[in-house]
Amino acid sequence: MKPHYVYIIQNQTGKLYKGYSQDLEQRIQYHNENRSTYTSNKGPWKLVFKKSFEEKSEALKFEKMLKKQHTKYLLWLLDSDKNEM
Repeated sequence: MKPHYVYIIQNQTGKLYKGYSQDLEQRIQYHNENRSTYTSNKGPWKLVFKKSFEEKSEALKFEKMLKKQHTKYLLWLLDSDKNEM
């Protein structure tokens, strides 16, 4: 069974984007090919955080929580032990 990932990508201006995917490499590629509406023409994007989950529901719950957080928390998270990079 493939893991479910919650990820954060960052562009050159420091903008952060939070997302979910089961195929992380392909998803990052989509962001960088402007195939994702929100991140289109704002890249290039670099993966700066990932966390894996066995259950999709847990991953989506974590993603929803991340999307509500302030940048200060997200930057702290990048250097925390929760980051599986």
